[in-house]
Amino acid sequence: MQDILSVGEMRMSDAIAISSFVPGMELMRRAGEGIFRAAEWKPPVAVVCGTGNNAGDGYVVAMMLQEAGIPVEILLEEEKFTRDGKFWFDCCTARKIPVRKWAETETLQGYGSVADCIFGTGFHGKAEGEAARMIRLINDSGAYVVSADINSGLNGDSGMAEVAVRSDLTVCVGSWQPGHFLNMAGDLIGDKVCVDIGIPPKGRGIRLFEAEDAAAMFPPRKHFSHKGDYGTIALIGGSLRYSGAIRLAALANAGMRSGAGIVRLCAPRSLCEKMVPEVLEATLFPLDEQDGETVFREETFREALRGTRAAAFGMGAGNTEETGKAVRFLLQEYEGPLILDADGLNALAAAGTGLLQEAKGTVILTPHPGEFSRLSGKPMEKIRNNPIPLAEEFARNHRVTLLLKGPATIVTDGTHTFLTDRGTPGMATGGSGDVLSGILAAVAALHGDRPAEAAAAAAWINGRAGEKARDQMGDVSMTAGDTAAALPEVLQEISLRG
Repeated sequence: MQDILSVGEMRMSDAIAISSFVPGMELMRRAGEGIFRAAEWKPPVAVVCGTGNNAGDGYVVAMMLQEAGIPVEILLEEEKFTRDGKFWFDCCTARKIPVRKWAETETLQGYGSVADCIFGTGFHGKAEGEAARMIRLINDSGAYVVSADINSGLNGDSGMAEVAVRSDLTVCVGSWQPGHFLNMAGDLIGDKVCVDIGIPPKGRGIRLFEAEDAAAMFPPRKHFSHKGDYGTIALIGGSLRYSGAIRLAALANAGMRSGAGIVRLCAPRSLCEKMVPEVLEATLFPLDEQDGETVFREETFREALRGTRAAAFGMGAGNTEETGKAVRFLLQEYEGPLILDADGLNALAAAGTGLLQEAKGTVILTPHPGEFSRLSGKPMEKIRNNPIPLAEEFARNHRVTLLLKGPATIVTDGTHTFLTDRGTPGMATGGSGDVLSGILAAVAALHGDRPAEAAAAAAWINGRAGEKARDQMGDVSMTAGDTAAALPEVLQEISLRG
């Protein structure tokens, strides 16, 4: 795992390093060198500098480009500098590196590369005026664009922007910020790399969940074991109108192929009858129904859950009064890890999140931003602009693990927070969350005492499977079923790391 620091935490870490052992001027030199070495520069290069410390990194980049024999020019907003930045700018002018003002610049076409050093991670608000014009010139240049630290105009905490640079490469300096992953980051950042310049991270512990971390959740299986050792999971949901949801979670073997010993598929009786020819590995448990929708009966649900190690509820269940009854029963009675998704979340929002205080077992909620808005009562705009603190606050106050879906997935129990950045735009299609629920139930059955890590592993596996489906089908044509079909390859991939 790698550390992810908020903008404030990164600023604090930087200040502590400077006051303790490394002068700011030296950190700026290290940052510029890291940015220079990370990129494959195409000459000539324009280094576009604002007035903050980010510009100072750019001056060091310009010096190193000149030393490497690569033609370079500095484009300056105005002759306004930070103290450390002024030192490096003076070094550039002493070396006679060409400098001109933004006001003299009408186009950046003709440059092979552009270094974006306008704003750093401390930027917030909206890029306006000359800064917005220069950002548009960078985006229209056709050059290879390298953003220093973060793309100018992109918020380092939220990943939101109104006007921002589109980079081919973003070179994060010191530690990642959430804005490198969240919301719009994937549409603005091409490749990204983080360079270490010797700043010890000082933060609350947001971690980037990676392949090695997912692999650690699946140790090699022993010969002396049986299916019961890996847990029985119950996947409960489905309705005549949304029959595909529960089938994706179970019939595509999302649960089985993620490590569960036995998958118990619980769905309305008429739906089970239609699925009999398709069900091989999973076992069917018919639920009482009326007109293709589950009718909640306590004794039936108790029997369906008997002997299970984890359960997922809500996928395609329908937004009905009976779904609400089932959610209340599951929270009050089920002692294992309980995943609530889709209509399970809608029912919880309708009943009120105070119901979570009655939960007998571990609860994992898997909302997308719209569902989280209904659960939390927060408007969508506020969630987009402040997703991690809001997710942590909700998880902490309601004693749950929250998996907030998005271009990057946030997983938190209020104390431990993980981000996963695997996935593809092609997963923005019906059924992707159902596949995730099947995976998560299986991982939770193995690691019920570590729900946040189980949820992060499931999100990582689901996203990686989506990437493999995209490689085969493309973002437009891929389906959730393609993601489920790619799960064995992902599990095999991470098992080789174990």
